[in-house]
Amino acid sequence: MFGYYLDLALRSLKRNKSLTALMVLAIALGIGASMTMLTVLHVLSGDPLPGKSALIYYPQIDPQDLKGMQPNKEPPEQVTLIDGLNLLHAGRADHQALMSGGSVPLDPQKTDLDPFYVEARYTTPDFFPMFDAPFLFGHAWTEADGEAKVREVVIARSLNDKLFGGADSVGRIVRMAGVDWRIVGVLDKWRPNPHFYDLNTGSYDYGEQVFLPLQTMLDLRLDRNGSTDCWGNGGGGVGNILPSDDCVWLQFWVQLDTPTKAAAYKEFLVHYSQEQKALGRFQRAPNVRLRNVMQWLDYQMVVPGDVRLQTGLAFGFLLVCLVNTVGLMLAKFMRRAAELGVRRALGASKRALFAQLLIESGVVGLVGGVGGLLLALFGLWLVRQRPSDYAALAHLDLSMLFITFALAVGATLLAGLLPAWRACQVAPALQLKSN
Repeated sequence: MFGYYLDLALRSLKRNKSLTALMVLAIALGIGASMTMLTVLHVLSGDPLPGKSALIYYPQIDPQDLKGMQPNKEPPEQVTLIDGLNLLHAGRADHQALMSGGSVPLDPQKTDLDPFYVEARYTTPDFFPMFDAPFLFGHAWTEADGEAKVREVVIARSLNDKLFGGADSVGRIVRMAGVDWRIVGVLDKWRPNPHFYDLNTGSYDYGEQVFLPLQTMLDLRLDRNGSTDCWGNGGGGVGNILPSDDCVWLQFWVQLDTPTKAAAYKEFLVHYSQEQKALGRFQRAPNVRLRNVMQWLDYQMVVPGDVRLQTGLAFGFLLVCLVNTVGLMLAKFMRRAAELGVRRALGASKRALFAQLLIESGVVGLVGGVGGLLLALFGLWLVRQRPSDYAALAHLDLSMLFITFALAVGATLLAGLLPAWRACQVAPALQLKSN
C-alpha cells in the first residue's frame, strides 16, 4: 500500500504546485537555518579525545596567599613551576605531562625559504601517549633525555612537508632559536579541537608545529606564550625571564584509568596542599579540583555564548516555519474534502486516509530537507568567511547530514498530524450530498 499512497501523494502535490512550493520553501528555510547553527554547535562542543576524554584530568591546587581569599573560590587554572615539577616527579598517575606554549624562530636550511616563527609546545614526553598523538616517523624523546635537557624535537607533519618534502626526517638537524635541534619524531596529522590542553594559546583551529622538552626550554629560556597570573611580590617574567614561584603559568594534565585512581589522586592533591602549607609555601586551606576533559571544557565555557544563542534562535525560526506549514497543509487537505469523502464512501478507513496524508507530508519534508541541506551548506560557507578562530571548522559531516533529513522529515510529519487528523474527520455523506 505504501507505493500506492506515495503515488497518490505525488499526484496531489503536482496538482497544486504553488502551495506545494510554499510548504517546501518553509521547511527548507527552517531546516537550513537550524542545521547551519546546529552543525557549528556540534563542531565546537565535540569531544577532542573520543573514547579517552573521561580518563584525562586537569588537576588544580591553590598556592596563593591570603589576600582576596573567598569561600568556595576556584583555585588558579594553572600551576607554578615548582608545584608542576613536584606533581610530575611524584608520578602518582598512569601518565602525566607538564607543559607550556610558545613560539620560536626557525632558520630553514632550504635556500628558498626565509626564516619564520613556528608555534611550539614545551612539554614532557608523556604528552604523546596520554593524548594519543600519532607518529608518522620516529618517536618522542625519553624521560631521561628530557631530564638531561637534550636538544631534541618532534615536529608536525605540515612542517616536515614544508622543510623536507614529506620524507622521513628523523635524525636531521633543524635550527631554531639559534640552536641546533635533532629531529627524533614526526607527528602525523593531529589537531584536536578544541585545543583543550592549553586554552590560553587558542581554543579552536590551533596547533603546534614543534614539540620541545620542557626542561630544555627552561635551560635555554625560550620565549613563552599564554597567560601568567601572580600574587604578592611575584613578577610575571618578561621575554625569556621565567616567572617567579609566586606565579602560575604552566598546564599539568594526568591520565587516571579508573574512578578509584581518580579519587585517590584527588586525595593526593589534598595531602600535597597540606604538606606545602606545613612547609610554609601555601597559606590557604587545601582547595583542589580534578576535572576530566569535557568537564574542563564546560567549566571554561569554550563554546561561544553567541553560538548557543543563535542556535536557539534558529530553532525558534524552524518552529515558526512549521506553524506556517501546518496552516498550509490544513488548507490543502481541507480543499480535498470531496476526494477524501468519496474514498471513505468506497470503503477506505480513516486510518488509511491518515496514512496517505502523512506520506504526503513526508514527501514534502524530504524535498524540503534537500532544499534545507543546500541552504545549510551555503550557511556554513558564510560562517567560514567570518574572522573567528572556529570558522574553518564549520563543515557538515555524515552524522549531521543524516540529522538534516531526519529532522526535516520528522518535523514535517509532526506538522502534518493535525491537518491529516482534521481532514479525516470529514463526514463522507455530507461530501457526497454536496457533490
